[in-house]
Amino acid sequence: MSIIRCEEKSLLPHQIAKELPNLKLLTMKETSSSVIKVCIQQQNQNKLKWLNIQKCNMKYLPFDLTYFSHLHILHLVMCYELQELPTSIGQLTTLQTLDLSYCCKLKELPTSIGQLTTLQTLNLFHCSELKELPTSIGQLTTLQTLDLSYCSELMELPTSIGQLNTLQTLDLYHCSRLKELPTSIGQLTTLQMLNTYHCSGLKELPTSIGQLIAFQMLNLDHCSRLKELPTSIG
Repeated sequence: MSIIRCEEKSLLPHQIAKELPNLKLLTMKETSSSVIKVCIQQQNQNKLKWLNIQKCNMKYLPFDLTYFSHLHILHLVMCYELQELPTSIGQLTTLQTLDLSYCCKLKELPTSIGQLTTLQTLNLFHCSELKELPTSIGQLTTLQTLDLSYCSELMELPTSIGQLNTLQTLDLYHCSRLKELPTSIGQLTTLQMLNTYHCSGLKELPTSIGQLIAFQMLNLDHCSRLKELPTSIG
C-alpha cells in the first residue's frame, strides 16, 4: 500500500490501513508524522516486511520499532529533518537492508545498530552531518555493502570495521574530511571494491591494505593529498 502527500485532515489512509491488517509492504511519501504514526499503529507489525518512508518531514520516528519482528527492508529516504534513530532499531533482528540516504541532519547512529545481525546493506549516502560510526558497527557480521558516499563530515572509521568479515563493497566517495583508513581494514578478506574517490583529506593508505586477497577495484581519483602508495599493494 502507498500513501502519498497525506496530511492530518485526511482520515482515509487510517481507515484503509485498519482494513489491511496483514499488509507486507507499506510506502508513505510526503506524509505527515501524525498520519504515519496512526497508519503504523493500525498495522499488524509482525506481518510487515518492507517499510518505505520517503520525504517525510520528521525529526524523530513517530513510532516504536520494537514489534517489527519480521521486517526485512527499512527505507527512510530523503527524510531531510531526521536527526536520530531510536535505540529500538536494534530489535529489528530480521532486517537485511537499511537505507538512510539523504538523511542530511542525522549526526550519529545508535550503538544498538550492532544488534542487526542479519543486515546485508547499510546505505548512508549523503548523510552529510554524520560525524562518526559507532564501534558496534563491527558486529554486523553479515554486512556486504556499506555506502558512506558524501558523508562529508566523517573524519575516521572505527577500528572495529575490520570485523566486517563478509563486507564486499566499501564506498567512501567524497568523504572529504576522512584523513586515514584504520589498519584493521586489512582484515576485510572478502572486500572486493574500495572507493575513495575525492577523499581529498586522505594522506596515506595503511600497509595492511595489501592483505585484501579478494580485492578487485580501488579508486583513488582526486585524493589530492595522497602522495604515495604502500609497497604492499605492489
